[in-house]
Amino acid sequence: MTELAKKRPEYRNINIFKDVRTYRMPIAAVVSILHRISGMIMFLLLPFVLWMFDTSLSSEISFAQFSAAFTAGLGFVPGWFVKLVALALIWAYLHHLIAGLRHLWMDIDHHIVSKEFGRTSAAVTLVLSLGLTLVLGAKLFGLY
Repeated sequence: MTELAKKRPEYRNINIFKDVRTYRMPIAAVVSILHRISGMIMFLLLPFVLWMFDTSLSSEISFAQFSAAFTAGLGFVPGWFVKLVALALIWAYLHHLIAGLRHLWMDIDHHIVSKEFGRTSAAVTLVLSLGLTLVLGAKLFGLY
């Protein structure tokens, strides 16, 4: 065993109350977990997506109702909340797409996979998904 291997702490049985608070996940792990969360969000919001698609394409009257849902709301749900749900869906789609492309790139090109590449590509994934979400969210909320 080398000196470095001897100095490293071993975590065999992680105590949820003591060890989890001090454990710092690498950015690649955060992106991987967010990839799963974004897939779950897209799955859970699938009825909302289908409603938006159906309502926006059925007729001119239903498109007007669709547009009004983002300003006046839907029943007891205010318009800002509908926009917030749409923004969550936008983030989930963008993050899932970009993280999925990252995973495909790593699967296709095995010789570039390293700790540094994982860190860099995870940071790029977060910056791109959050940046594009901010741009589209600004458009959604009428800032431009």
